Amino acid sequence: MDGIEGASNPMMEEMQANGTGGVDGSPLTSTSRRKNRPIVSGEPLDIEAYAGLYTGRTKIKRLMFIANHCDNPGMQLEALRMANDEIKRGENTHLYREVVQKIDGRLGPNYAMDAAWCSTIERKAEQRKEKLESELNAYRTNLIKESIRMGYNDFGDFYYAHGALGDAFKSYVRTRDYCTTSKHIIQMCLNAILVSIEMVQFSNVTSYVSKAEQTPEALDPPTVAKLCCAAGLAHLEAKKYKLAARKFLEVGPELGNSYSEVIAPQDVATYGGLCALASFDRTELKNKVIDNINFRDFLELVPEVRELINDFYSSHYASCLEYLGNLKSNLMLDIHLYDHVETLYDQIRNKALIQYTLPFVSVDMRMMADAFKTSVVGLEKELEALITDNQIQARIDSHNKILYARHADQRNATFQRVLQTGNEFDQEVRAMLLRSSLLKYDYNIRALRKH
Repeated sequence: MDGIEGASNPMMEEMQANGTGGVDGSPLTSTSRRKNRPIVSGEPLDIEAYAGLYTGRTKIKRLMFIANHCDNPGMQLEALRMANDEIKRGENTHLYREVVQKIDGRLGPNYAMDAAWCSTIERKAEQRKEKLESELNAYRTNLIKESIRMGYNDFGDFYYAHGALGDAFKSYVRTRDYCTTSKHIIQMCLNAILVSIEMVQFSNVTSYVSKAEQTPEALDPPTVAKLCCAAGLAHLEAKKYKLAARKFLEVGPELGNSYSEVIAPQDVATYGGLCALASFDRTELKNKVIDNINFRDFLELVPEVRELINDFYSSHYASCLEYLGNLKSNLMLDIHLYDHVETLYDQIRNKALIQYTLPFVSVDMRMMADAFKTSVVGLEKELEALITDNQIQARIDSHNKILYARHADQRNATFQRVLQTGNEFDQEVRAMLLRSSLLKYDYNIRALRKH
């Protein structure tokens, strides 16, 4: 294998065999060598610890999502049990019936349908609704804007607690006409964003994030962090991974656990880290992720993501991909990341393959396959796809299993640029001479006088 800067073959072979070749072809220092560092094995999701990161409706929905997508019957029942317990602390009878139906008696009589509880909750809900309606009508009669706003806000809270998300959204949005301060507008936007995320209507999320950002005087650091999280989720849902990464990277440490009804700090690290790996180049990855002091605090909460980002940047691709493989089963149980895991993983792997080949004139595909823990045949197919998509400028020697870089002819390219520059200069000079001749003979003015 030949390095482009005359590096010795033994060093290049060692780097490739271990998947540690730097993208710039520079030798790795002793501090960056981590060949003997143990890989954290993939462990089953600790549902109790995971659920403890969230509150409210999102906690229930995430537990139900795990129950619906997990292949382990024990984990399914544990998620359903915790969802049932959480629902019984609230007032959402619709979700309760759905969870009890999924449990189907497998957790014993304590988790069977509690019709008396449902009747009590629904009766109290009717009484509460009547009281809210009478209060709101009184506020309207008195034309007190602040009271009307609070009345609609109470209605939104009521509907949200009982699972009527559409009605909750309408009630929250109606408070907009009665907002008298910037803080009221921010509260309205945050409520609308919360319900829109639950309804998976991320176009509304983007709209209300923009409205909130138009009142910067009322935005404190925790609120800014919440808006960044919401915008990041909206971009993630739209598969705009680079925009999503930028928003998650802007989240400040002030977020803490203040947005647990939507997202946990660990999610910020995971979503932001994976989106950045899939969409950022090396410079952006270094400047915006690895050297980002605020984001580093989030990464400390998820050591696996932190390590795989560092491994990717350090060109320890085998270790990076192993981390990704260990994380995959748990990421597939994430309600927001589920639909994007395969796409993100493919993009990250393709970037790793591209960066691995950049420093070299030729690459032994057997060593490369060993570095990426795959077969030579499988690697050849991946490289063929990347070459076809014009992401790698190279050609494959299928017989000898060698990838040859197809570098541009610098001499010819320089001559072509010189010729193009000369032609452009010639055209500009001719245009200047023509203009000076027209001005000299006053051609334009005489032409106008004739008319």
